[in-house]
Amino acid sequence: MSFDNKQIEAVAKLAMLRVDEHDMPDTIKKMNGIMTLIDQMQSVNTDQVQPLSHPQDPVLRLREDTVTQSDQREAFQTLTEFAEQGLYTVPKVIE
Repeated sequence: MSFDNKQIEAVAKLAMLRVDEHDMPDTIKKMNGIMTLIDQMQSVNTDQVQPLSHPQDPVLRLREDTVTQSDQREAFQTLTEFAEQGLYTVPKVIE
């Protein structure tokens, strides 16, 4: 695909950009280069390639999910006067 002035102007309008007339030849050259690169990437056969979730495929060492502390909510809420029905109360900030 090869871009011309009208196509560049249409893309620029969609992207809410302004391309000056003296920048148009350089912009066309860059857009044509991008499309050439896209065509090259699309021509590569990737039928037998498995998709990756991460390019380095890291292995995470996870620890066992066990409880290490007891529930102390009641003890902490007795230390404040700003607790009600098991929740902390805060001043109203939105009217």
